[in-house]
Amino acid sequence: MSLSIGLDVALSGLSTTAEQTAVVSRNVARANDPYATRKIANVITTANGGIRVASVTRAANSALLEKMLSATSTAAGQQAIVQSLNHLHETIADPELDASPTAMIQKLNDAIQQYAAAPQDPIRAQSAVAAAQNLADSLNGASRTVQDVRAQADAGMSDSVNSLNTLLARFETINTEIVKGTRNGADVTDLLDQRDVLLGSISEEVGIRTVSRQNGDMAVFTDSGVTLFDVSARAVTFDRTLLYSPGATGNAVYVDGVPIAGGAGVMLAGSGRLTGFAAVRDNAAVTYQNQLDEIARGLIEAFAESDQSAVPSLPDAPGLFTYPGSPAMPASGTLLVGLAGSIRINPNVDPAQGGNLALLRDGGMAGDPAYIYNASGGSGYADRLNQYVTALSDARTFDSAAQISTGATLGGFASSSGAWLQEARRTANDNADYANTLLERTSEALSKETGINIDEEMTALLELERAYQASTRLITTIDNMLKSLLATAG
Repeated sequence: MSLSIGLDVALSGLSTTAEQTAVVSRNVARANDPYATRKIANVITTANGGIRVASVTRAANSALLEKMLSATSTAAGQQAIVQSLNHLHETIADPELDASPTAMIQKLNDAIQQYAAAPQDPIRAQSAVAAAQNLADSLNGASRTVQDVRAQADAGMSDSVNSLNTLLARFETINTEIVKGTRNGADVTDLLDQRDVLLGSISEEVGIRTVSRQNGDMAVFTDSGVTLFDVSARAVTFDRTLLYSPGATGNAVYVDGVPIAGGAGVMLAGSGRLTGFAAVRDNAAVTYQNQLDEIARGLIEAFAESDQSAVPSLPDAPGLFTYPGSPAMPASGTLLVGLAGSIRINPNVDPAQGGNLALLRDGGMAGDPAYIYNASGGSGYADRLNQYVTALSDARTFDSAAQISTGATLGGFASSSGAWLQEARRTANDNADYANTLLERTSEALSKETGINIDEEMTALLELERAYQASTRLITTIDNMLKSLLATAG
């Protein structure tokens, strides 16, 4: 090898070392960035024996990335469910506060028993009516809470859709730059990092899978197969429902006319925040509302009045508890949607509304003398009050739409409803904890594979420094040799 070629080789070593050092310095500068991947300068040998940096790539593991995206979607969806169920739990509250429907029914039962022990006592009558009023108010409030939760879930879906459209638009911009840079041979590693960050954010909103193509291009689909991005971003649409009432149906989220969350469809996404909020809005909250409505129907049945004539001809009618459909009774064993929100105590027995407390003891709250039980008008009459207590302890039939026992006492059904909500909340929390742990472990594994280790980078800098020194010594040696040759020639 001639001295001139040797000098070229040494100079290429210096230049290449400088480029490698720049890449390692980039890694060191972003060592604390959890979204940064390790950049690698790929060195090749030239025809004259020198070296050069052919390209800069990044450490990547597509399998781990896909797992992390899946874990992110699952964790975000479970967190949305937990958030909503925690709000629903307010209808039960702390058991020590005795604010649950079960506790309120027991309070009413106790108040009626005390009244039955002294049926001539107006104070006890007032306490019983007040307990009934509190129970009706509790069911009204619980129903409002359920609909508030549904409205909030709907709002969460709207926010998620807006975020998804913004992220997909940014994804299109970055993806276009990656394809263009790859075709031109530019370093697009930082852009690839940015695109991965966007994928993580998109996966929080909806479960996704990706397909890589030539020139760094990528297509994105929901985990159910609906296209979100392919060359261009697809529009995600959703019409928000501002106010919810029992029985109202929320709108679905669409992509190219295909529902991906909410409503019915064969290509609904399986995970993500959208799926979590839709599950609460359309399933969990609706089921809990059904349970509250069945509790309300059970109360109307338990306190209903029947015709006391010698030859009964009138149908049963609402007594202590009534509703807008009075004087007709709700169909037995059949769900009446929204009943918990409209149940109220009969104004005929409420002094605050001009009613008579004694009607609770004597009957006749239905507004017809035929429904009076205490025909003699005796102040010590307690039979009707004892009938209430018996009715509360009798098993009755409940609609299967409540998804709990179809045959139980009213108190037992209310207790099962509370247990159902507690179990749903516990399960959601357990699933969220598992999903978050899986996400943490997957992120750690991906970071170990592709992340930046500051110790390794500093070691690489030391090696590059020694390589740089070796190249400078070679240049110095060649320079001295050239000087000797020139001196000899002179």
